Amino acid sequence: MIKISKIEYYLPELVLTNMDLEREFPEWSSERIQEKVGITQRHISSENETVLDMAIRSSEKIFENYDRVKIDFILFCTQSPDYFLPTTACILQDKLGLRQNIGATDFNLGCSGFVYGLAFAKGLIAGGIAKSILLITSETYTKHINPKDKGNRCIFGDASASTIIEKDEAGGDYQFCLGTDGSGAENLIVKKGGFRTDFTLNPDHEFNPENLYMNGPEIFNFTIERIPGLVKETMDINGLTMDDIDYFVFHQANSFMLNYLRRKMKVPTEKFYIDMEKTGNTVSATIPIALKKMLEKGLLKKGDKVLLAGFGVGYSWGATIVEF
Repeated sequence: MIKISKIEYYLPELVLTNMDLEREFPEWSSERIQEKVGITQRHISSENETVLDMAIRSSEKIFENYDRVKIDFILFCTQSPDYFLPTTACILQDKLGLRQNIGATDFNLGCSGFVYGLAFAKGLIAGGIAKSILLITSETYTKHINPKDKGNRCIFGDASASTIIEKDEAGGDYQFCLGTDGSGAENLIVKKGGFRTDFTLNPDHEFNPENLYMNGPEIFNFTIERIPGLVKETMDINGLTMDDIDYFVFHQANSFMLNYLRRKMKVPTEKFYIDMEKTGNTVSATIPIALKKMLEKGLLKKGDKVLLAGFGVGYSWGATIVEF
């Protein structure tokens, strides 16, 4: 019923390597970081660069080969907006020179955001509200992180991904499995925020209300307990088995967690895509970036079925099947 027509992404110019982190934290080894999380570098937004700026860059890449006049809805996913108000999607409409007779809205989700965006897009298309949707997942989590928080600085990077979702008359009508457990909210949280103006980190304390706090072990436990069931439910509701799925593309959280999940679910290595070494965990942008890299490498062919699963902050999780 829906198809992903185009994906483009933007990575900030500033790069933070494992060697850079080792110089700041001599007790840490660059090799150990790579071994643990599967990341050698991550891109960091500049001081004055926000999710809106990055979204403009990734979207303009889309419009090099796609008529922007076709867009009739903007879905903008972020947890680090330029302002509390107005909605970033509204500003983006003007910055991109899109028509005014279109819809535009933000939604606040993290690592499940891309899958939720696909679900929202499906609903808009099924309801006859839109035919061509610009879904943007843009995040600057690094602005949430205290400079002394070496653990989270190893994991997260900034990025924006822009995806065109259109109606697909020929493809399958694949269902979504979505879930929420707000009891885990305290395990990944920022208690204060807003980034364009009047926001400063408190450098004196690693953990304070201005900073991102993540209880890594609890996030790991949540993922391992919840996601295998989510994957099975998604295959069952769509009448598919593991043999029917050509690729599994999960939120690129860290390689240790992903490989643990793969082994637990007995997914063949050749069907399980991991590619975050040069980008880190870019939150809601990880899945579209991974899909774009797969397309660039020629891994996806027409008719391939890909199971997508996003999970994390909220707690929030979601999965579906897309066909290329």
